[in-house]
Amino acid sequence: MKPTLANTECTQYLAMAIDLASANVRNSGGPFGAVVVSADGRTFEGANRVTATNDPTAHAEVTAIRAAAAALGTFDLSGAVLYTSCEPCPMCLASALWARISRVVYAADRHDAARSGFDDAVFYNYFDAAGDRQLMPVVRDGHQDTDYLQPFQLWDRLDTRIDY
Repeated sequence: MKPTLANTECTQYLAMAIDLASANVRNSGGPFGAVVVSADGRTFEGANRVTATNDPTAHAEVTAIRAAAAALGTFDLSGAVLYTSCEPCPMCLASALWARISRVVYAADRHDAARSGFDDAVFYNYFDAAGDRQLMPVVRDGHQDTDYLQPFQLWDRLDTRIDY
């Protein structure tokens, strides 16, 4: 089968993400790399820097999204594609959703990562409909003696707000 342009581009960007991940391992980082390709074809790279920077949110996908958003001057990356060396964890998936990424393409899957000690199953399970919330309970405070809606009321009246 002759590869299509989209197939060739996909392979090219996944190869970039994998190369970033491999280089990152050699640079005290985790084995994850990501590339955001904007709607107009510009590329933005990210690598996992969790242990290098002691930032638990510094996953490759998040760093690539941050780089793209900063360079493009927008938080809305509609039309962009996220290519990543490994299946994104729930945090990275949520970040891609918030960024309005149009599609995510990955190489290795979560089971491949687990075999190397990166087992995110507990996080995936947490977000399942029947997931066990004992890992980290999230509860609403039952005492409503403060004006808890004040920030939203101010936001609703703000003429200069930027909706997202």
